[in-house]
Amino acid sequence: MGACRAVRLWPPARSLGLVRRAAATGAPYPTRRPTSIPMTTASGVWRRRRAYEGLLLDAGGTLLQVARPVEKTYASIGRKYGLNATESEIKKGFKKAFAASWPDKLRYQGDGRAFWRLVVSEATGCADNDYFEEVYEYYANGDAWHLPLGAYEALCLLKDAGVKLAVVSNFDTRLRKLLKDLDVAHMFDATIISSEVGYEKPAAEIFRAALDQLGMEAGKVVHVGDDEKADKNGANAIGIDCWLWGSDVKTFTDICDRVLVSDSQLWGSDVKTFTDICDRVLVSDSQ
Repeated sequence: MGACRAVRLWPPARSLGLVRRAAATGAPYPTRRPTSIPMTTASGVWRRRRAYEGLLLDAGGTLLQVARPVEKTYASIGRKYGLNATESEIKKGFKKAFAASWPDKLRYQGDGRAFWRLVVSEATGCADNDYFEEVYEYYANGDAWHLPLGAYEALCLLKDAGVKLAVVSNFDTRLRKLLKDLDVAHMFDATIISSEVGYEKPAAEIFRAALDQLGMEAGKVVHVGDDEKADKNGANAIGIDCWLWGSDVKTFTDICDRVLVSDSQLWGSDVKTFTDICDRVLVSDSQ
């Protein structure tokens, strides 16, 4: 995908004269337009303004979604190593392993192998090191993950609107490669990873690291994550608004619509014709 494709209102400004003539004479409009850009509706002309200057995103479970259920992956790979646990047992095993206390301050240190080796062994009942290495490397590649529907387009719109973007995640050093594999690393102005900064959410320090790198105050950014304790409580504790993924916001379109809010001008008052709309939405090169 490379750099963000330019996201612009349709038709482009250079077509302003053509559009105005079409509106005045009834001539046909150009029909080609980007399908990902919302069209202005008869309910009003929509202008976008930034409700927040920055957006912080959790990685695993929010920006990054597993390509298939974790228990299926561990079960299928485990068969080569004599694993007998069912998918249901593995799923329950992971919940139990993640709920257990970890003796060190950080779960993810460096590449996170020490933590993940213990978790995999506890969750699956298999301590075979070759098994662990195979599943560990599987999740180190972008093919094991995907972005939520519409995430790439939403990030492009936000970036084009001047919103600063950052990832703030409890993760190990594999995360940077995953973001590159999924072609979104270049979109972020900061990537804050717990294994690198030495603090995990909900600690205030990891959120402050993001604010420092973005050069922003807490009240000007919003965080989105899927964990109430780590994400919402942690962010709110230092004055950052937070939306829980899956409840407060369910799609990246929801995020975009809440970060870039629309001001409506009612049809029939400020605008009465589509020529009026063109004059307000499209700005000529001389302006």
